[in-house]
Amino acid sequence: MSCMLRSLIPLLVVALVLPGVVLAQDSTPEMPDPEAIAQALIDHLLAGNFVAASADFSDEVAAALPPEKFEQTWESIIQQVGPFQEQLGTSREVLDDGSTRVIVTLQFERLAVDALIVIDAQGRVTGLFFGQSQSVPAPEPPPYEAPAYVDPAAFEERDVTITTGDWALPGTLTLPAGEGPFPGVVLVHGSGPNDRDESSGPNKPFRDLAWGLASQGIAVLRYDKRTLVYGAESAADPQQATVRDETIDDALTALELLRQTEGVDPDSVFLLGHSLGGYLAPWIASETDDLAGIIIAAGNTRSLQDLLVEQTEYLLTLDGELSESDQAQLNEVIALVDTINGLQPGDQPGESLLGAPAAYWLDLSNYQPVETAQALTLPVLIVQGERDYQVTMQDFENWRAGLEDHENVTFISYPNLNHLLMPGEGPASPAEYNLPEHVSEELVNDVAAWIKTHSRIS
Repeated sequence: MSCMLRSLIPLLVVALVLPGVVLAQDSTPEMPDPEAIAQALIDHLLAGNFVAASADFSDEVAAALPPEKFEQTWESIIQQVGPFQEQLGTSREVLDDGSTRVIVTLQFERLAVDALIVIDAQGRVTGLFFGQSQSVPAPEPPPYEAPAYVDPAAFEERDVTITTGDWALPGTLTLPAGEGPFPGVVLVHGSGPNDRDESSGPNKPFRDLAWGLASQGIAVLRYDKRTLVYGAESAADPQQATVRDETIDDALTALELLRQTEGVDPDSVFLLGHSLGGYLAPWIASETDDLAGIIIAAGNTRSLQDLLVEQTEYLLTLDGELSESDQAQLNEVIALVDTINGLQPGDQPGESLLGAPAAYWLDLSNYQPVETAQALTLPVLIVQGERDYQVTMQDFENWRAGLEDHENVTFISYPNLNHLLMPGEGPASPAEYNLPEHVSEELVNDVAAWIKTHSRIS
């Protein structure tokens, strides 16, 4: 039941005409040497000569990928994978139309990349694609290093289990040193099958938050998401699975467990929801009378599927204007979203839509997070990174427009933070998620101060 908000785009698809069926015969004698053409393209690319690298492009590829856009694309790839180190090898396959597909494997600092180059019988490059190498295993992410704002001596951790009906989820309780009582907070994940650290590449935003808040005397409970532990079996009837199965019921169980934890003040338990968790935080709060407050971190106000269209268009235009192939890809996403938006009660398509059944989308179709939050009287903190392209400042402004006259609500935005609540510069991209970083110390301090201000501990 994984959804889309945190799915990462692995490198960038460039202009593409990729025939498919491989034949046994070799290329014809008259055909220019495809490996030499591919190698020349790569050599010029590595030398930064994008005009020369484009010299053998077909008219279609040249129109879709002029030298200036080729340079932007290449810089985007380098940003994701680090500096070039060495060429690992070359292979080729002859295709059913007489073209040859050449794969040049390149080792970069963080990843091996396959440059897939299609060359027709006249020696023109008719297709180009860069992606993670299928023949070289991806390196293990670097070991996690705690951010500077963490004091390891200030807390201890122990394993716990969040049990909701037939579903038992492993979790971690981070408890400040001393007798307490302490305020506490449950962390609720974004969409997708997240682990308890909400790991993304080398980054672990929930571990940062847990250790950072515990260093300031706040107990934190985090746990592996049900869709990570149980996959498609996360509901009694997978075809009727809803966001309650995915997120809400387990969050309510975790809150109750934290309230019952020795050393935690049961009247000072908060919920921090990130992304999907932030979107659902008002819903979760509306189902319990015992919450001290909620923190909505990069929580969307608009539907998940509608955000997908915006995200897709943003990523496709990071390196310039939409090409024909980009527009076709965007149109496919729009058509899928239209299908979801057109679902009616009783619809049960045979296949999942964006990884979830019709019941999931229908369950969310009537949920209005801002209106639900308007009915809450408990303290609410809404935090947002201004560089976030997955949940944008439009969502933050939607929260503000609906809640700014509510004295129980506080709004803070951070100019340099992305969707993982981590700092960066320039237009945000999936490449950032592959670079080791930490949740902003400023944000951790703000959340800790707000929790302590609204804690009911005397």
